[in-house]
Amino acid sequence: QVQLVESGGGLVQAGGSLRLACAASGSIRSINVMGWYRQAPGKQREYVAMFTSGGTINYASSVKGRFTISRDNAKNTVYLQMNSLKPEDTAVYYCNYYLNGGFGSWGQGTQVTVSS
Repeated sequence: QVQLVESGGGLVQAGGSLRLACAASGSIRSINVMGWYRQAPGKQREYVAMFTSGGTINYASSVKGRFTISRDNAKNTVYLQMNSLKPEDTAVYYCNYYLNGGFGSWGQGTQVTVSS
């Protein structure tokens, strides 16, 4: 099973940008469905962005136009570029994959805090 480690979070002012990285312990070339999720305090984990099985990209409406998901298969890494950040984007961000009928395990995530 491929393990994922998120990084790149931090404290940023509203309107600022961050780029998150999701480094995989093995090859992701054969893993089509990969995505980013986030969980704010007291709230459930929610979907943010993903690559679909068909190779297209989907975004949650709350981040569409501001966030961009990308991947570098040679580096076994998935990225999330976050622009025009808002305080409501504050959360722990996780990446994961869906393969052969199941999700991978959840890692520690990376904290993103957006101040107003």
